[in-house]
Order: sequence, then C-alpha cells, then structure tokens
Amino acid sequence: MRVRDQRNRRRGVLAAGLLAVTLALTSACTGGKGGDKGPGWQDGAEQPAAKASVSISEPAADAKDVPASAAIAFAAEQAEDVTVELTDAEGEAVEGDLAADGRSWLPSKALTYGAAYTATVTATGDDGLPVTATSAFTVMEEPEKQVRVSSFLGDDQTVGVAMPLIVKFGRDIPEQYRADLQRRMTVTSEPAQEGIWHWVSPTEVRYRPKEFWQAGSKVSYRVQAGGLPLGDGWYGRADLTVDIAIGPKLLMTVDNRTKRMIVTKNGEKIKTIPVSLGKKSTPSSSGTMVVMEKLRKTVFDTYDELGPEDGYRTKIDYAQRLTWGGEFIHAAPWSEGQQGTTNVSHGCVNVSMANGAWLFNNTRVGDPIVVKGTERKLQIGNGWTDWNVSWEEYVKGSALPYEPAANDETDPDVSSSEAPTA
Repeated sequence: MRVRDQRNRRRGVLAAGLLAVTLALTSACTGGKGGDKGPGWQDGAEQPAAKASVSISEPAADAKDVPASAAIAFAAEQAEDVTVELTDAEGEAVEGDLAADGRSWLPSKALTYGAAYTATVTATGDDGLPVTATSAFTVMEEPEKQVRVSSFLGDDQTVGVAMPLIVKFGRDIPEQYRADLQRRMTVTSEPAQEGIWHWVSPTEVRYRPKEFWQAGSKVSYRVQAGGLPLGDGWYGRADLTVDIAIGPKLLMTVDNRTKRMIVTKNGEKIKTIPVSLGKKSTPSSSGTMVVMEKLRKTVFDTYDELGPEDGYRTKIDYAQRLTWGGEFIHAAPWSEGQQGTTNVSHGCVNVSMANGAWLFNNTRVGDPIVVKGTERKLQIGNGWTDWNVSWEEYVKGSALPYEPAANDETDPDVSSSEAPTA
C-alpha cells in the first residue's frame, strides 16, 4: 500500500516538498524517462534532468541483520509529492504510515524475522519528473532476548476520566533507548486532547492528558515495540494496541471540615454522603486520587504490618482502592454513628453499607476522588498520583521534548475539564 506524504500533519510533520535535509546517499537514485513527456524532448532532444531528488539512508542497500522494527528513513529535495512502498520477497505490499518527523515511514507492524524486503521511495518535483530510490535489505533472525510489553488496561474497557494509560516492560529500559521507544508510542483520542507520556520508573511509563479526559471519549494507544532494540542485546517482543472508552465524568469530593462527600456527574451534583476519615493518629491523605481497584468483598488484614496490638483482620464490603498504602473507600457499618461528625478510620473513607453499595455500582476504575483538609498530604507514587503533579512538572518525565498542541482552526479544541486540586 502506498502512503503519501501529508502536508498538514500536526506538530512537527513537514511536507516532503519542503524537506531540505540531505542525508548520505546509500541507494540508487534515478530520474524519470521522457518517452511520454512534452513536445520539448519528443523530437529527439535530450530530456532535462529532474529537479527533485530523493535518497534512502536506512536501511542501507543490501543491509543484513536489520531490526524487525526498521523504519524507512529518507530525504527528499524540491519534491512536491513523495510515496513510500515496502514489499516483501513475494512482492506483497506492507502497510505503514509516515512517521511524525516527516522523514521516515514506519510499517504498521513488526517485520518478519529473517525475511527480505525492498523499500522504494518516489518523489516528483514541480516539473512533473519523478525520481526513485530503492533499498533491498534482510531482517535479522529472531533474537533470544525479548522484552515483554504489557498494558494495565485491556481492549474495550470503559474507565473514568482520570485514568492514566499504563504500559509496563519486563525489564528496565535504559534511558538512552527511551526516546526511540517513545517515538513509537502513539495515543489518539476522539475528540482530540493534549497529553504526554511520563516515565515513572525504568519499567513503567504512563500517559495522561493535560486535563481530565473528556467524558465519552474514545481512546486508542499503541506501542510499536516489536523487534525494537532496547539495550544490552534485548528487543521488544511484540507490538501492543489497546482501545478503550471514557465514561461520564463522575467526581467524588471529600471535605474533612464537613465530613461529607459530594458526588457530581458531568458537573451536576447527584449525591451527598456522610463520611468518617482517618483519625489523627492514622489520617487520610489529602490529594487527587484515582480508583485503582474495586472489590465487592475482601478482607483487610494488618496483623503482619501493625503487629498483634494494633493490627486487625476485618471483612470489608464495597472496597475501592485509592493508594498502594491501603487507603480505600469502603462500607463501614461499625462507624455509621460517627460518619458525618467524627473521624475514626485507619485512613480510609468510611461510608454506610447503603452508600457503599451505591458508590460501588456507580463508579469505575479511573474515577477521581479529591480529599481536602486532612493532616497528611498524598505522597507522590502512593497510587496513581499523576494528577498531583503539575503539568509543567509532568512533561519533564517525557523522554522526548514537549511540544504544546496548536490550538487553531485546523485543530480540534482540547479538553476544558480541569483537574481539581486538594
């Protein structure tokens, strides 16, 4: 399948006709023939040289052991139109797209190990004369050392508006390889919303929009890691693609001063719930948290952590995890008499059995809860704390420079739903 250059790609994609980068010529470059051209050379006169020029820098002609993740890197000068075609040994076309840099073309999936391919890049100048560059190469054999790539979310899940996209790797990704990997990690949303990837550790990278996802959005994310070199002789095991949906904007706001939770849906208040938060010796955390897990029934067992004097083992209903440290929203029938007036919990948000059931039936993983006015601030990293980091700080966790989205008539508006602060 031929993929044509796109002149109006957002943020950093240059039309091939404007490319002025000259790379070392590593493959054939030929001008078009003039047998069917205009009268100027049909009478036997020498055909004029084509104005456009094109070259392929990677993979080099006749290259062996090319990674299965290989992109076709090219340069074109004075070209109004560029097409890229990649075919296998049987002449079957490989699907792909122009990369964001406007100077390379990326197959839609990893190439076959050990297979031979031929790349052809054709450019046409304003004189109508085409020039072509070709490069034949062979992909490496399948490596033994492969890195597993996984997503926290699966296809077709519906999640809350605060849900970060979470991708994990089976081993540490060295810093010098993260930028190349991140170039192959794409997120598309309908409607379009600005966001960025943020490395929280050498094995985990997350993506969040600048503001909460717009309710009802469709989101797709892709990691083209298959065959990609990831350091020390390791290669990505496979590509990953996930499609999800964003539910309504359900926001829970808890104020320690009033001991109340206000629940809103798409900006409209739908319920007020009395709560009991953590007592002074075990305060709840203030901050913007995200529902990470929902357990209809579970057991809280803290004997190993707190010892026989302070530890407890209690059956719990309607539990929704907020932190790795053990803060939940959950039903607590034993504290219903204190809910709305006194904090008696070990740090959780206690609600009644009826309100616990109502919340459990109306929330999703990824829904945000904001707790205000307690004695302790939420510790960064204790849960999905992405929304407790300012956007200016969050973009610093990207392996690639941040480029703000253009906000003009050609670009859809970004989300206007701001993340609340504690």
